[in-house]
This record gives sequence, structure tokens and C-alpha cells, in this order.
Amino acid sequence: MTLSTSDFDFDLPEELIAQTPLKERATSRLLILDKETGQTEDKYFFDIIDELHEGDALVMNNTRVLPARLHGEKPETGGHLEVLLLTNTEGDRWETLVKPAKRAKIGTEISFGDGRLKATVVEELEHGGRMIDFSYEGVFLEILESLGEMPLPPYIKETLQDNERYQTVYAKENGSAAAPTAGLHFTNELLEKIQAKGVKLVYLTLHVGLGTFRPVSVDDVDNHEMHSEFYELSEESAAKLRAIKAAGGRIVAVGTTSIRTLETIGTKFSGDIQADSGWTDIFIKPGYEFTLVDAFSTNFHLPKSTLIMLVSAFAGKDNVLNAYQHAVDEKYRFFSFGDAMFVK
Repeated sequence: MTLSTSDFDFDLPEELIAQTPLKERATSRLLILDKETGQTEDKYFFDIIDELHEGDALVMNNTRVLPARLHGEKPETGGHLEVLLLTNTEGDRWETLVKPAKRAKIGTEISFGDGRLKATVVEELEHGGRMIDFSYEGVFLEILESLGEMPLPPYIKETLQDNERYQTVYAKENGSAAAPTAGLHFTNELLEKIQAKGVKLVYLTLHVGLGTFRPVSVDDVDNHEMHSEFYELSEESAAKLRAIKAAGGRIVAVGTTSIRTLETIGTKFSGDIQADSGWTDIFIKPGYEFTLVDAFSTNFHLPKSTLIMLVSAFAGKDNVLNAYQHAVDEKYRFFSFGDAMFVK
């Protein structure tokens, strides 16, 4: 079966793209989708507790978003360059996106914050990518916190008033260029209630790259090349998940990043759950057989994206597109700061 990117298209009025987070995280709407029947139900996110059962595992991505957008200038000309940090490859070397890329040839020097942070372009990559070596005095993350901006997706035009609203309440491990947005709806209070119900909270890490937002540029889905992202599942988390599975509990993932990590490990170890870390470029699309994930929450994704393909692989393309049409008709809020789905 050949899948076309256009098979995953839908009409989305621009006014439904959420520009700012809601005042209260857990008051987002929640669309329940039953993958077997295709039936939907309209709820609020705090109702997710009703969808979780005693003995389940709720698996969350504890990555923390770096303030990864930097504004610098070329000391010799004063020309402005915007640098977006993507991946720390080794030491002080980073894979980045630079705009305008044509001004950033190999050897170009860039200064940020009156020279508090300096950079040299050492390699040209495709799509405006540049490998950059940084030099500085002090602690890199502290300098980044003072000079960098949150790298909000391109469809968000509003300025974010509070950077913590683009972090989950359990964000811990620095390294992402974008938030695992399905987790933005949880509050500490809601997580405490979920835990009190007998649901185990389990954490893993996947550092989200900007490839998440990159559109699929080929029509034949099989020809799409996925981006790679770093993931890690600790022995403590793996042991919790093995115990949950052995006792007949469900593994409920929060977001596509958690799904991709779990399914990478499940595929690698033939359904076993082992502590593991590395780089994954897993592409989950219709036809994929899930190994570990039993249900999940996720936000509403871009038309023709690999993320809507992932949801369709679990719940069926027609069910998902029908649910999306329902969400459009009911004026749900879409994308990073938007509402959520629970797919079971």
C-alpha cells in the first residue's frame, strides 16, 4: 500500500492555531478517540484521570527546552545573524540553523551579547544548517539563559510572556529545541491525583529536534527521511515498565516523543523493555505494529506531518481525520499551545 502525503491533509482555519497558552494548563479541552469504533467524546484535560486506570503507567518525556534562539552579529560588518541551536554534537560544537545562511560561510565569526559568547562556523550543512564551535568564559547554559530566546514554532506569532509556559512542569534534562507539547497540559496537582489513583509515573528523555516541524516534502511517504533525536530510558524506568506490563497494566504515553522512544526500544528488543540510550529516526506510519504503547495523549498536529501519520498508525487514518474534522467543527485549539486528544 503506497501512502501519499496528501492522504493526511485537512483544512484548518488559521484562527484555530493557538497563539498563547491558556491561563490554567489543565483546562484545555480533551477529545477522546476510541480507535476501535472511531467514536469521539468531548471533555477537558483534567478529565484525563478518568481515562487512566489503577496499575497503568503514565510515561512522560522530561526533556527541557533550551532558550536556543540567539541573535548575533558579524564583528567585521555588524550584519545580523539568527542562530538556532539544534544538537550538541561534542564539546562546544553544535549543529545549528543560521538565517540568513548565505552570510554564514565556513570561517565566519559571530558575536553574541557584546562578545560574551562567540562562535565560528566550521561546516556547512544542507537546508541552512551550520556546524558551529562556541567559545566563552563561564557556564554555557547560564550564558544561554541570559542571551537566548525560546524557539517557538514558526506558526506562533505572539510573544511568550512566561518562558516556563513552554516547559512541562516536570522538565528536567536540558537539550530540546522544541517542547514535548502534549505534556504542557499537566499540573503538579493533576499528576498527584493521577498518582493517588494508583497510576505509576514514569519518565524518559527524548530531546526534540526541529525536524518535528519540518514538513514532509515528498508525496510518497516511503521516501521521507526522518530526523534523528537522542533518547534515554533509565534502568529504574525500564524496571517500572516491565513490572506494569507483567501485571497486565497499560503503558500510556504522553506525546509522540514518548511514543517514539518506547517504540524504538520495543522494536530494538523485540517487545522487551530494557534500559537504553542512543539516536532514533523511527518513522511510525500506517502499517506499523505497535510493540509497547497501549494508549496515549497528544496535541493536534499539522496537516501532512509525520506526527498525524503516527497517530493514524495507531488509530486508523479515517478515524483520525474524522476526529480532526470534529475538532475543527467544535473549534478546538490546534498545535503547540492548543488542546489535546486521548487515543485509546
